[in-house]
Amino acid sequence: MLRTLLLAPLLLTMATSTQAASASHAIAMHGKPKYDANFSHFGYVNPDAPKGGMLRRHVIGTFDSFNPYIPKGNAAAGTVYLYDTLTTASQDEPFTQYGLLASSIELADDRSHVTYRLRPEARFADGKPVTAEDVVFSFELLTEKGSPGYAYYYADVKKVEAVDRLTVRFHFRSTDNKELPLIVGQLPVLPKHYWLERDFSKPTLEKPIGSGPYQVESVQPGRRVVYQRRNDYWAKNLPVNRGQYNFDQLSFEYFLDETVSLEAFKGGAYDWRLENSAKDWATGYTSPALAKKEIILEEIRHQLPVGMQAFVMNQRRPLFQNRALREAIGLALDFEWSNQNLFQSQYVRTRSFFQNSEMAATGLPSAAELKILEPFRKQLPEEVFSREYQPPKTDGSGRPRENLQRAQQLLRDAGYTLKQNQLLGAKGEPVKFEILLNSPAFERVALPFSRNLKALGIDASVRRIDPNQYVERVRKFDYDVIIGGFPQSLSPGNEQRDFWHSKAADTPDSRNLIGLRDPVVDALVELIISAPTREDLITRCRALDRVLQWGHHVVPNWHIDRFRVAYRHTLAHPEVSPPYGLPLDAWWQKP
Repeated sequence: MLRTLLLAPLLLTMATSTQAASASHAIAMHGKPKYDANFSHFGYVNPDAPKGGMLRRHVIGTFDSFNPYIPKGNAAAGTVYLYDTLTTASQDEPFTQYGLLASSIELADDRSHVTYRLRPEARFADGKPVTAEDVVFSFELLTEKGSPGYAYYYADVKKVEAVDRLTVRFHFRSTDNKELPLIVGQLPVLPKHYWLERDFSKPTLEKPIGSGPYQVESVQPGRRVVYQRRNDYWAKNLPVNRGQYNFDQLSFEYFLDETVSLEAFKGGAYDWRLENSAKDWATGYTSPALAKKEIILEEIRHQLPVGMQAFVMNQRRPLFQNRALREAIGLALDFEWSNQNLFQSQYVRTRSFFQNSEMAATGLPSAAELKILEPFRKQLPEEVFSREYQPPKTDGSGRPRENLQRAQQLLRDAGYTLKQNQLLGAKGEPVKFEILLNSPAFERVALPFSRNLKALGIDASVRRIDPNQYVERVRKFDYDVIIGGFPQSLSPGNEQRDFWHSKAADTPDSRNLIGLRDPVVDALVELIISAPTREDLITRCRALDRVLQWGHHVVPNWHIDRFRVAYRHTLAHPEVSPPYGLPLDAWWQKP
């Protein structure tokens, strides 16, 4: 995830407007870091966890590259273990970054720049030192040739300079972008001496040189990749790493189908899986291995925002530029029926783009929200100001008659007509589209949805394609409707440009899946990025949430507030689970 998830404001006490803050081992979003400069390890790890063994995981799809930073190819799972970053986050704080490659961080008093001092012992796997020049090179390479998300994420960085061999400084265009001093620390640092001789823009299966805890050990293209823990890893004894990276090897086994992968897990082909299917969680693990307690099923609660998963309508298609049609389409989904008959009643309907967080808009707008929204009143639906958004509810019968009647009225009022059971637009064009899937798991939801749309005269076909083709089509925005996600962090910020901003709508491989081009949304995104306090950030996120909700841009799906984990009895994990993550790197294999 740009690691699921991204970051936000920083409030520090400064000395004078002409001096830099004193060097610190960490930066907290608010207040002080939980762990002081002399801490020995994070509180959610076992510092004495045994080392050894192999952790085998599964992936659906295939791969053809070890370069995860470009909008080409399918990157292998696990590449995150190859490269260290300037800082690393703790998972028991909303947002604090601790030095990894960097030994200290200094934020200018006027917030115009931040300075990172690198550890002199930091090394790439080939023994060459990590320098400030590598940081500058990585920033320029990623923002110029990497996936577009990097350019949006770091748009307010004016310049990066190597002050000396081990000191790098990031200069900012604005002092209002509060999260910038923290998120530049998330930058993966690539070896300049390695990439200068290679074409960064092309996928490659050449084993890369990194600085992280693992390196590529073996690879079967498209089928399997194995990483070996580095005995010479320079940072293995740092407090931020103690009790982590306990497996000697990490193996990622590739499957083309979730059903096949689940059967393989029960048969012992791999060790750990995060379950996303309610049906499989309820009934799919029944097996001799489960009966013998060789497989453990565990639910681990968390306090993470879950964001929005939804049927996403691509507004680059003229068909979906009509708000009334989008609302009518949403009325055809019977979530209650799906939850009862398909999901074992495990889910809750999602209603907010910031679901499961204090940023979610509820009730009517507060006075602070109204102050933000009033200048845009003429450009917004009246419901933004007068009603609380709630997704449609049904009786769970599978045919939401009242909702379909309401949808029919919406369509009539908007100028749509029904002729021989086919809905037609104002110019006589048929309302017809394709729901594109890459997994059979969603067919059981999409097909009933399609049948209900048919009752409105809407021809919505359901098509499933292989994962590789699906990825390429999504990158190019070549779809009508997909099931997409908009993950959120505890501190939304610069990544919101990639989700919603007009400039991202036509940038291939951006996360503006909707194709949204709305000047009001653009303005609200910039307000979020420049929020001076946590209170302002919450208010501005709620304002954006209301505008997105009442735009009916998506048909919301559902969520759950816990991780469902299945693993073999040979694995163990710390007793304490952090509220803001699932730290698999802190697990170990029993001796």
